[in-house]
Amino acid sequence: MEFFTISMLNGLSYGLLLFMLSSGLTLIFSMMGVLNFAHASFYMVGAYVAYSITRIVGFWPGLFLAPLVVAALGAAFEKYCLRRVHKFGHVPELLITFGLSYVMLELVQLIWGRTAVNFQPPEALRGPMFTLINSSVDGLRLVWGAAPAAMCSAADAAVRVVCSPFPATRGFMMLIALIMLVALWLMLTRTRIGLVIQSALTHPEMVESLGHNVPRVFMLVFGAGAGLAGLAGVIGGSTFVTEPSMAATVGSVIFVVVVVGGMGSLAGAFVASILIGVLQTFAVALDYSVFSVLKNIGVTLGPAAADHSLLKLTLAQVAPILPYLFLVLILIFRPKGLMGTREG
Repeated sequence: MEFFTISMLNGLSYGLLLFMLSSGLTLIFSMMGVLNFAHASFYMVGAYVAYSITRIVGFWPGLFLAPLVVAALGAAFEKYCLRRVHKFGHVPELLITFGLSYVMLELVQLIWGRTAVNFQPPEALRGPMFTLINSSVDGLRLVWGAAPAAMCSAADAAVRVVCSPFPATRGFMMLIALIMLVALWLMLTRTRIGLVIQSALTHPEMVESLGHNVPRVFMLVFGAGAGLAGLAGVIGGSTFVTEPSMAATVGSVIFVVVVVGGMGSLAGAFVASILIGVLQTFAVALDYSVFSVLKNIGVTLGPAAADHSLLKLTLAQVAPILPYLFLVLILIFRPKGLMGTREG
């Protein structure tokens, strides 16, 4: 039971990190129709900027300031670069954001180096948030923080005790992602700003006639999307690792999330993020071969099949391709995604 609970929580935390990333990309696409190939690079820059700020004033100011810096960079890029090619269609927009991703990668390597930096979470987030203790005698118990060593060891050899800690950084990641989800939903559906943003895409002439500056609205939307990626970078960089390849690691996965959830749908991005996060986490945690899985579900195979290289692959080995397999199936059976309403 503790294995399932911890794996589920790990999957949810990873899925919510994916949502933190994909929400900004979805916001930009749904409001501007721009598919930003440099979105994962803003995630990387957010981590590095937060690392530099943390070394000077600490983690908590960095958590607040780094997304603002990244948002300003995103807004400047939209105003001085992306806006100039917007009239030429989607292909130039894709190409300019694609080029930006490489420019940002080279700048990061030039400023911070090619190796990983030591970006540590604050002292309050180090260690476990809680520990699940599963005893063959007492059952499942939860202890906040780190469990004492005496509780994780049994005096009797016949008693089995397993302690499974859940990192505080992952709990903090889940909290920030849920706050972001609620804040985005409230802003887009319950505020005047959200109404103007949504109207600027479908009826820009009407919005301009009411006195609103549509280019400025688009600039702010692009900056906000980049800022959300920067916030995810602060959380992801301190939880996992801050290195130049971190953008490439998550870049393709967030596009899978956006397409699977439905282009432009925040709710779809949330559902797809959770599904992919849980799917990958359980696939990595379950060390079963394809042969054993088929055997357990009643598929009869010959003796020679057990030695087949493909059937000897474990679920953990095929876990990295599962999101892309999911993407292919979605595109075949539901091209608009799980909750998509807009064409690409």
